[in-house]
Amino acid sequence: MLSLLATILLAGWGTCGLSACRGDRQAQQEHEVAADTTRRITLLFAGDLMQHITQINAARMPDGSYNYDSYFENVQEYVKGFDLAFANLEVTLGGRPYTGYPTFSAPDEFLTAIRDAGFDVLATANNHSCDRGRRGIERTILMLDSLGVTHLGTYADTLQRERNYPLIVEKGGFRLALLNYTYGTNGLPIPRPNVVNLIDRRQMEQDIRKAKSMKPDAIIAIMHWGIEYAMVPNAAQRELANWLFAQGVDHVIGGHPHVVQPVEVHTDAQGRRHMLVYSLGNYISNQMMENSDGGMVVSMTLEKDSTVRLADCDYSLCWVSRPVVSHRKNHRLLPVGYPDSLMNAEERRLMNRFATNARTLFGKYNSGGIKEHIFNQ
Repeated sequence: MLSLLATILLAGWGTCGLSACRGDRQAQQEHEVAADTTRRITLLFAGDLMQHITQINAARMPDGSYNYDSYFENVQEYVKGFDLAFANLEVTLGGRPYTGYPTFSAPDEFLTAIRDAGFDVLATANNHSCDRGRRGIERTILMLDSLGVTHLGTYADTLQRERNYPLIVEKGGFRLALLNYTYGTNGLPIPRPNVVNLIDRRQMEQDIRKAKSMKPDAIIAIMHWGIEYAMVPNAAQRELANWLFAQGVDHVIGGHPHVVQPVEVHTDAQGRRHMLVYSLGNYISNQMMENSDGGMVVSMTLEKDSTVRLADCDYSLCWVSRPVVSHRKNHRLLPVGYPDSLMNAEERRLMNRFATNARTLFGKYNSGGIKEHIFNQ
């Protein structure tokens, strides 16, 4: 009897165990399928790409050409590691004579170096969009198109804007809608029939509505706003950012102050996270005032399965070594974390000053848990 009961119990246990195993295996398979259907995309946002006359002169070669090889050699591997990389092109490509501040027109070789460094999309709506008038706007668009660099923010005419804006970028199964606006153009009139996207809420509301109709996975606004050299955003930036989020923009990336400003990660009532970068600062320039000699790049990872979400984000600091400091021919963009042994004492001092100031600012004002990623680590 005991033997028979044991056999029955064991048989029953075996059946339940088999069922449990099948359940576990099925659950594991379903989890694997779910994992396989989760898509991810990595995005990188950099600040202002500038060409002051000192930069233009330093890049000039004896034959009259321009060489920018040194600019991005220490960061391009990092940039190219992202699925999409964005930056603000704060110069025109208006042709000769090449000029720096206050009316920028950079050599075409500068754009080639930017493309070769791994940047995929450039925003062109900023306060220097009209520096060379109609020729500057239209030739910049022509050069971007000829080199295969995707762009947004300025247009030859309203028809071109209607066809191409909001900008839709598709990559890795993601569909992103990009917007770009500037507070103004330094008082210069926008030449007809050209279009420069200005911060005009009525127009922006229409654009956001159009972006939503395109069924993107995320809407990202690149804003040229704020007060130059102010390291804390003003009330107008904060209010406009909140308005953009209320209209349905998912992430807001800002620039113009030429110094870094804080980063916030907001969580809405539905638990969705939204990144707000008030200012990325300069990426490459010849500005030398304290805090303007560097900037940051901000990265985000988006995930998509049944929903789209901000899965991860961080920032990295970078600093520009100028020839007057390095005693080299040209400018170099150096990541904070670059080996001390490859810099001279003055480079180390100035980089550390920039990094200390930025980290102090972020420690006081950043919110939402964004962390620093140090290059080369």
